[in-house]
Amino acid sequence: MTKFLRSGRRRDLCVLLAGAGELSSQQLKTRLEAHYDERIDPKSFYGTLESLVDSGFLEVRTEGLADRYSLTEGGRRRLDEHVAWIGEHVGEVGSEDDASAEEAR
Repeated sequence: MTKFLRSGRRRDLCVLLAGAGELSSQQLKTRLEAHYDERIDPKSFYGTLESLVDSGFLEVRTEGLADRYSLTEGGRRRLDEHVAWIGEHVGEVGSEDDASAEEAR
């Protein structure tokens, strides 16, 4: 995995865009703050977006006054790889193995 997806915030932004397709920076920030249940420093947030654009994971398009972000093919591929890696190690949520593990506790 590249260093740009090692950050939880970077991964979470990619997840949001994978589900939504394209969002403005403000929509992304609002959704991420709702998920984290805390305010995100704007300078840090926009720095994260910039690093994802610079690394080729996101593309940005200006629409009026707003910048709109979407995943690139490379960003989607890396996110899919990460999701597959999680699946290898966690398994399906709600599977019989999960129930057996819970019973063993």
